[in-house]
Amino acid sequence: MYYFDVTYILVLIGIVLCLGASALVNATMKKYRKVAASTGMTGSDAAYRILQREGLRDVNVVCLQSSDGDHYDPRNKQVCLSYENYYGSTVTAVAVAAHECGHAIQHAESYAPLSIRSAMVPVVNIASNLGMPIILLGVFLSWNQFLIQLGIIAFASAVVFQLVTLPVEFNASYRAVGKISEYGLLTEQENRGTKRVLTAAALTYVAATASSILQLLRLILIFGGGGSDRRRR
Repeated sequence: MYYFDVTYILVLIGIVLCLGASALVNATMKKYRKVAASTGMTGSDAAYRILQREGLRDVNVVCLQSSDGDHYDPRNKQVCLSYENYYGSTVTAVAVAAHECGHAIQHAESYAPLSIRSAMVPVVNIASNLGMPIILLGVFLSWNQFLIQLGIIAFASAVVFQLVTLPVEFNASYRAVGKISEYGLLTEQENRGTKRVLTAAALTYVAATASSILQLLRLILIFGGGGSDRRRR
């Protein structure tokens, strides 16, 4: 007989938040991808300009052979831009490039939240993949509370990682808007579009974090101390 678990509501809320944020960022980036940068700056031009002005001459700008995946690689000191944003001369391209340069500046300044996030990566990569399997193993072994709690802690580490990521992303966007204005990469009106693009992108991180928190709450409600009650039912 099918059983509806009321905690599914938490999962549904998380899904709605993520889908809503994703739709918003896609629509906003698409809109400002149609707005040409009046300065003629491409994403790569903007990135090189910011990096040079900031004295980060050891950071390279590379083009990815894909339509997405923009990021900053701290290991190789590379601002990696999608093909569209590397060559695109639009508000979206400049905004994304400036944001990734914001991470490069954070790295150069040893920005604390970025350092903490980088240090967490190896542990979180392992813990996030093992969380659910450990919980399920605990359930399979007669609701072994030690394993279940260990799995929940492992899952929680991924949530903590996402919480640490929020200030890193917001700060990079704040720096991006400031550098675009300071170095005249876009007009003041176009830079308002930059703020909208980066705000929409930031909301995806907020939604993902909220979704993970709801999922963690669901795990706690289902498994955190409730195993013995379920066995009796």
